[in-house]
Amino acid sequence: MAFDITIDDLGDLVRGAALLGTGGGGDPAIGHTLVVEALRDRGTITVIDPDELSDDDFVIPTALMGAPSVLVERLPRGSEPVDALRALESHTGHTATATMPIESGGINSTIPLFVAAQLGIPVVDADGMGRAFPELQMETFAVYGVNGSPLAIADEHGHTAIVDTAANNKKMENWARALTIKMGGVGYIAEYGMSGAAVRRTAIPRTLSLALRLGRTIREAREQHRDPVEALSDVLSETLYHHGEVIFTGKIVDVERTTVEGFTRGTARIAGFDDDADCAVDFQNEYLVARIGNRTRVLVPDLITILHLETGEPITAETLRYGQRVRVFAISTPEMMRTPEALETFGPAAFGLTENFVPFEQLAEAVVR
Repeated sequence: MAFDITIDDLGDLVRGAALLGTGGGGDPAIGHTLVVEALRDRGTITVIDPDELSDDDFVIPTALMGAPSVLVERLPRGSEPVDALRALESHTGHTATATMPIESGGINSTIPLFVAAQLGIPVVDADGMGRAFPELQMETFAVYGVNGSPLAIADEHGHTAIVDTAANNKKMENWARALTIKMGGVGYIAEYGMSGAAVRRTAIPRTLSLALRLGRTIREAREQHRDPVEALSDVLSETLYHHGEVIFTGKIVDVERTTVEGFTRGTARIAGFDDDADCAVDFQNEYLVARIGNRTRVLVPDLITILHLETGEPITAETLRYGQRVRVFAISTPEMMRTPEALETFGPAAFGLTENFVPFEQLAEAVVR
């Protein structure tokens, strides 16, 4: 069912998107600011369910590409994602009837809202990751048969380029990444243009409304003096994600972070409060693997998020700091992201990890035994 997003909804939406974004997807505060400014003129943005699309609708997802840590220092002008969408429309000869996120994440759940407000088109309540991943071929769109290219990319100076690698989505990622680096580490893209029928077949449904619900759950739990994590676990059990729980609680004692080849890479180390246990979370823009001692506890594509101990607010990878008191919260990914073809695209091996994927909830059972 369609619904409207207003300025009053944005705080909850970006909070929930940051939760699903697994530490990546860009700074949620920047996305919040962009959409607030757009809504001052428009008032509301319409979000439509994938089932409300006609087969011949043409949907163009829009997003930011690059290292989130760079974005903190290079704020967008505001026209970039619209420039990218217009460039792709011109190249393909098709006008977008809607836009959509490519992933769930702090800014990348809001970029399509900003575009929709600027152009007066709806946003589809779905995306291609159900979380955030660092590379463009890591989409359920690609896994289930949609080509990412032609892709349009724009910078803050009004420059645009088209990348067309036909069915080779990995090469599209490589070429677009090279352009992003030349743009200073951040670009804005429009890609995976597809029909309404393809959206229904390949996208993870209703992730914007889920982000809104999860963000509201954290806020209301705080207001009611309830544990936000317990409230989140209750809500997730009713969704495609099914299962969420805390795997570690402690204080961040070290963060290694560097920007390499357009990605923010590093490791956060967390010391437990009550014993000698420690937890290490590796990230490449997003959190990829969590290990407690020498035991793997959560592995990509399952979701890892780091929450502020007292408030339950998600902490992105670029804002991790020494001394933060946190809980590491794990969430099971939807089943369409655990198929063999999905794991080939964005499972552990895609990130150079040697472990085979085991669902988070099964790893939890192994620890208990």
